[in-house]
Amino acid sequence: MVTEADVRKALSKVMDPELGKDLVTLGMVRDIEVERSKVSFTVVLTTPACPLAAQIQGAAREAVLRVPGVREAEVRVTAQVRPAGPKQELIPGVKNTIAVGSGKGGVGKSTVAVNVAIALADAGAKVGLLDADIYGPNIPTMMGAHGQPEGAGEKIVPLESYGVKLMSLGFFLREDTPVIWRGPMVMRAIQQLLGEVEWGELDYLIIDLPPGTGDAQLTISQSIPLTGAVIVTTPQDVALEDAMKGLMMFQRMNVPILGIVENMSYFLCPHCQKSTEVFGHGGGERASRRFSVPFLGEIPLDIKIRVGGDEGRPIVKSDPKSPHAEAFRKIASALAAKVSQLAVKAQ
Repeated sequence: MVTEADVRKALSKVMDPELGKDLVTLGMVRDIEVERSKVSFTVVLTTPACPLAAQIQGAAREAVLRVPGVREAEVRVTAQVRPAGPKQELIPGVKNTIAVGSGKGGVGKSTVAVNVAIALADAGAKVGLLDADIYGPNIPTMMGAHGQPEGAGEKIVPLESYGVKLMSLGFFLREDTPVIWRGPMVMRAIQQLLGEVEWGELDYLIIDLPPGTGDAQLTISQSIPLTGAVIVTTPQDVALEDAMKGLMMFQRMNVPILGIVENMSYFLCPHCQKSTEVFGHGGGERASRRFSVPFLGEIPLDIKIRVGGDEGRPIVKSDPKSPHAEAFRKIASALAAKVSQLAVKAQ
């Protein structure tokens, strides 16, 4: 007779390649059922964006089929994102907060934040996107979201687009209205966008930061325990110098660096398919080695990405089968994996 203990023993030899522990130790095996020679169970991944889901599912099935007496194995796969740090007091329903920043403007932080947020939501995660660029709030335009959020009691209800909850100061301003505020007003606005919004239950809150290392970055780092930060850069030296200043700022604030993304990495000609390194290439990966932080991936320079942002149709939605959309999805998966690793270490 096959027993539940037999199944657990077999699955205790199946490792999660990214987390470095077996499925049983990680608490990923649930709902084991044994019916004569048939075994069924559920594997609960730590993120729905897990890039190795099929590999883990296959390894679990093979391990159980090797148990004497088992002829059939049904492996159900689901996911439950784990918090990678202490509970968020200001935003209690949010499990993980991820800042997307750089020391320089114009490198594509908002483009990365928008497409990664949508990619995570498409994978099945509950995602929010906070536009913390008070002086240049572009998220409403890039997400094709219009209108003004409404109140619910003492909280503001975020708008939603492409399955992502959104909040931005841009929802409350006319497009031609500049924000002419001193530091204290910026700090207060960010605290309100965080704490006075009904974010609900979220697996990931992506925070799109303004360029630099000033009031917005400090306010967020001091207001909530950030899960980690993603640094966006372009390949040229000038951009890298400023991006590394942003990286070092987060390190001094004891915020983990989840990885570096190299945007505008190369241009792929749509006619001849020749790759041209307009701004150079590989600077982001070299910086990741220099600072011993992960390299999450590179994104090509392409007009479709720019047009998608301008028209409120990000590339992962406007052209989901393109190599550009796939690049964003791979970065989203790699980012989710890094958060899962932090969550396991925090247990």
